Amino acid sequence: MDDSSCMAEQPLFTNEPKVISLINEAQYAPNGIVSRTLFRANGTRQVLFGFAEGQELTEHTSPHHALVQILSGSCEFFLKGEPRTLRAGDQLYMPPGLPHAVQAKEAFSMLLTLVTVSPQS
Repeated sequence: MDDSSCMAEQPLFTNEPKVISLINEAQYAPNGIVSRTLFRANGTRQVLFGFAEGQELTEHTSPHHALVQILSGSCEFFLKGEPRTLRAGDQLYMPPGLPHAVQAKEAFSMLLTLVTVSPQS
């Protein structure tokens, strides 16, 4: 889950306090994946995803620390090729550079938080 796909998108959260329902904000497209950037600042980005059943992201890596929280439904995450079933309420941490893929066994939504950590001097 690289962060280049939504760079032009205006984040849902700006400099004003705001409360949203993640479940209500998740969007789905028939036979597709919908992503919405919620927040972006200082090396941190949050993206809300809605996957239609059967959709997948092929194996890839990211240079960021990644936290994935499953909000609804379930999916299969492959970490270094090893499958792991994740369900609503589960959270996954992936260090930078970890090969991973995801398959939607049913429609599901997830919140992805990407964090770039500066090297310590």
